[in-house]
This record gives sequence, structure tokens and C-alpha cells, in this order.
Amino acid sequence: MRRHRIAALVVSVVVIALAVASAQSSLGHIRGVVKDSQGAVLPGVQVKAARDGAPDRTTVTDAKGEFAFLGIASGHYAITAVLAGFTSLNTTADVHVGATTTLALTLQIGSLAETVTVAAASPTINAMTSSQMYMRVPGQRLRFNTEAYDRITDNDWTEVARHPLSTFSSDVDTASYSNVRRFLNQGQAPPKDAVRVEELINYFTFNYPEPRDGRPIAVTSAMGDCPWNPKHRLALVGLQARRIDASHIPPRNLVFLIDVSGSMDEPHKLPLVKASLAMLAPNLTDKDRVAIVVYAGNTGLVLPSTSGGDTTTILDALHKLEAGGSTNGGQGLMLAYKVAQEHFIAGGVNRVILATDGDFNVGITDQGSLLRLIEEKREAGVALSVLGFGMGNVKDSTMEKLADAGNGNYSYIDSLNEAQKVLVEQAGGTLVTVAKDVKIQVEFNPRSVAAYRLIGYENRLLKDQDFNDDKKDAGDMGAGHSVTALYELIPAGQPIETTSIDPLKYQQAGTPSRAAASDEVMTVKIRYKAPDARQSALITVAVRATATPSPEMGFAAAVAEFGMLLRDSAFKGSSSFKDAVALARQFKGEDAHGHRAEFIRLVGAAEGVTRLQAAR
Repeated sequence: MRRHRIAALVVSVVVIALAVASAQSSLGHIRGVVKDSQGAVLPGVQVKAARDGAPDRTTVTDAKGEFAFLGIASGHYAITAVLAGFTSLNTTADVHVGATTTLALTLQIGSLAETVTVAAASPTINAMTSSQMYMRVPGQRLRFNTEAYDRITDNDWTEVARHPLSTFSSDVDTASYSNVRRFLNQGQAPPKDAVRVEELINYFTFNYPEPRDGRPIAVTSAMGDCPWNPKHRLALVGLQARRIDASHIPPRNLVFLIDVSGSMDEPHKLPLVKASLAMLAPNLTDKDRVAIVVYAGNTGLVLPSTSGGDTTTILDALHKLEAGGSTNGGQGLMLAYKVAQEHFIAGGVNRVILATDGDFNVGITDQGSLLRLIEEKREAGVALSVLGFGMGNVKDSTMEKLADAGNGNYSYIDSLNEAQKVLVEQAGGTLVTVAKDVKIQVEFNPRSVAAYRLIGYENRLLKDQDFNDDKKDAGDMGAGHSVTALYELIPAGQPIETTSIDPLKYQQAGTPSRAAASDEVMTVKIRYKAPDARQSALITVAVRATATPSPEMGFAAAVAEFGMLLRDSAFKGSSSFKDAVALARQFKGEDAHGHRAEFIRLVGAAEGVTRLQAAR
């Protein structure tokens, strides 16, 4: 009897296979690649194939700019390709049975929004200080641009003889880079205060060695000439967090806190939120838990804590979300934390993921109260990450502060491609913390260095005494994350390019110690805590004059030049977009996901925008 059953099963499988093969033989395929007018591939392009009498098919180009529609019925298709900052492309394709139609599409740079600039009535530190803008998006009403960015003042030169220590918190946020990209893709220069150079640099993955001594962090360094000032030197400090294999990721208790207020009722807001979180959902497992809380004028639990393996239920809940009402963000946060604590996983990942444009206007609206709430929950073991969306009213300054207080990451999602990077490619780094309160302190040798300038990290600076204070909060590092910091150095004996300070009347500059006679240029110290620890551990690495440049330093320098040019920094020296592109191409290195190729294209776009502004 058993043999008969097995034989019947085999016959059934063969019949099904033949039927599938027959069906596939009556279908065709479309494959293609999308590039810009300069021949650079374009990831994140939304491509749609439409045919009368059949449902539309939609996909997104991958890191190589490629897309495919496989196993579709033969016929005549209308093809549409859309990417923010480019003119939409419409073309056609004929699909034939058993054949593959190949397309090569080229998008031209075009403006997504028409802007009219008017003088600000009362510019403030938390607003765009030079101007306010009205923005007209095709098909939508005219609205006032209320995007808000905190004022950034570039770090100045510091004399080593007077202040040999530089202390700051690690930063792995990447929001500034994707937000800058959004502006440039629209044919606009970003506001200077939207450009945080350290976030531009840390957007990229660097090939640093992983820790091999049982610690969660490894430290690396490099030194070389400064590309924008040949009289100066450049020093790199790189941190690499331990990577975790997917099979070893601890169980995750996630609460999606989604802003569904009226301000989110735009294509680049709630629809993109839903699509982005839908990309994360299939990567969760049965050991994970997911809940969805929404907030507008009121707050609600759309999806009670559910098994991460129940993808269908999660996607169905996301699909049903609609926008409308005012923004009671404070009430939403409290409910999200309540749900997270009710399902707290000891030894696991407990995190609220806030998706919003940051526009809080009902309930707890002042930042002080919000930050105290988030810090309290952080100490209880629930972290907060923030995903920013949209344009026109992005509250960048609010979202960055909330994520920092919550020991989480702040990312700006401008496309499905960025969602893929943040929520799929780097899910370990954005969700699983391997080292918390990571602080960096560098001591410079006065016999080698006259003055130093930390590039970026202006809002991450710490007091020197904070380094050894374990009660002082600092940035966390997730699995596989890297942190890169660059210092521009003035060698000893060279004049310092800053306003001089009168000699001290009551004391002399410190006398160098015996260690200063060594060939050490600086010493890097790192303090960090294990995820469940309250006491920090210390890593110390001496950097000698024999340290050499590295490809990582070369590419990081290219990004730093780009950032200083966008900020029109007083310290940009001889920087140029041309030099930044040349450096980036020379040290492009491995680029599995195409992010560095995209950067090279973006530098070209920035140069074009700058020339256009100069011609006005």
C-alpha cells in the first residue's frame, strides 16, 4: 500500500512539474538596466509594467540598476521608470512567448518640485536661517516649507599645548546623507545646517578589521597628507563592531510606531513608510515579536504583539494604514513603550521604531518632556530608533535628538533603495546593539602636532571628564557597524591658522613628558559598555608617525571634501568637487551595493547645482 502511495505521489509531482513547465513556456520576460545621462547606474528606481487586461507589475532597480519582470504574459506593455530628482521615463516593450526582452533606460535629471524663495520673517536657530521656501509639488497644493535643522558651527582649530584632549561620542546615524541626496536629486542645494559631515562619512561601510580579542570593537588608524591643504596632515580613527551571523541574532521585540497624521498623506511619506516596513517584515522569524501602534489626533494599537513569522498578518496591518488628523506623538510614544515593556524579552532586542516626518503638534510637544520620557524608557531597556520621511516639513532636529536620547539610530528614508539598505542590508547594525555608550578620546603629542581639528561631530562633543564618567550617555554601536572620524592636523612648528591667544600671566604651558619624545603622534582611547553592563571597558591604541594612508582614509577624505563644500566651510581649503570625485574614484574599492558609485554621481550633481546657483 505504501509503495502505491509513493508511486501516486511521484506521478502527481511529475504532472505538476509538467504543467508548470508548460505554463512557463507560454510566458516571456523583461530584463533591463536604468542609468543616468552620464552612464552611472541608478538603484532605487521604481519601474512599472502595465498591459491592458492584466494587473500592473511593479519592481525596483537593485544596486546595479537592474530590474526584471519574469514569467509575464506575452503582449504590449507600457513601461514607466520613476526616481526622485529625475524626469519620469515612459516607453513600451513587446513580450514574446519564451523570449526575454531587454531594455536599457536612461533617466534625465529633472526637478521634482518648483520652489519660490522668500525672505524669512523671523529666522531662528531651529529653522532654515537664510530663507524660507514655498514648495509646489505637481498635483498638490502650495505649502510652506517648515523643515527645521539645528545650527552647526564647524569645529575650529585647537592648540595641543593648551588642550591636548579631543573627546566625543560615537555616531552611526546616516540621515544627513540621504537627506542631502534628496535635495540634490531635486536640483537644490541642501541647507548648510542639514549637512552633518560625520553622517555623510559614516553612511558608508569601511573595510576595517574585525575584533579578534573577544571584545566587541576593534580600533584602526591611518595617517597621510591632507588633500585640501598640503601643509597639513590627515589622521583617521576607525572603529569596527563585531558582526553577528543571522542565525545568532537574538530574539527581537519590535514596536512600529507610525505617524498617520494628515501631514503624512503624501507619496513620499506614509506610502513609503508602509513599503519600507514591508521590506523588513519577511526578514523576521518566529522567535521575534512585532506590534504596530499608530498616532494622529488619537492613538491606537493596530497590530497587537504578533509572531514575526506571521508575515501575512503584519503586511495586512500595514496595508490598511491611512493618514489623517493632527499629530499626538507624545501619546503614541507612551503606548508604544507600554506595548514593548509588556512583551519585553530578557536578553533580546527591545526597540520602538518610530516612522514620522517629526511634526509633533498635539500632546507632549516640547522636546524636554519627550527626551525625558525616552531616556527613562532607555534605562528600562527599551531603545528607540527613528526613520524620517517626506519633504517640506521634515523636523530633522527633533528626530535626531529623539534617536540620540533613545540609544538608537536616526535614518532618513528617501526611497525604497534606502529602506533596503537600512532595514535589510544593515538590519543587524540598526537593531542589535553590541556595544553601548561608546566614547572616543584622542590625546595629541605636542612635539608632533601643533593643532588639530575634528571634522564633523559638532553635536557629539563631550567634556574631557565625561570620558571616564560611566553615568554619561554616549552613542551605541550595532552589529557590523563602523565609525569613522577624521582629524586635520597642523604639524608642530607650523603656524596655527586661528586667532592668537595672549600668553598666560600666571602659568606656563605644560612641560612635555618623556613619552612625548617617542614617535607617537597621538593615542586613541575608547570606552564602551557591554549591552547589559553598567561599567565601561577601555581600549588604548598608540598611533605612530610611521602610520600610513589607507584606501579607507582616501574615500573618507573624498566624502569630507564633499561635505565641507556643501557647507561652504571656512576650513575647506583647496577642496573642489572635481578633486572629491577623483579621490572617490581612486579609492572606491569594493562596492557590492553600489553606494559608492552613487556617491560619485551625487558629487557631479552637487557641482551642477552649485554652478546653476552661481549663474543666477
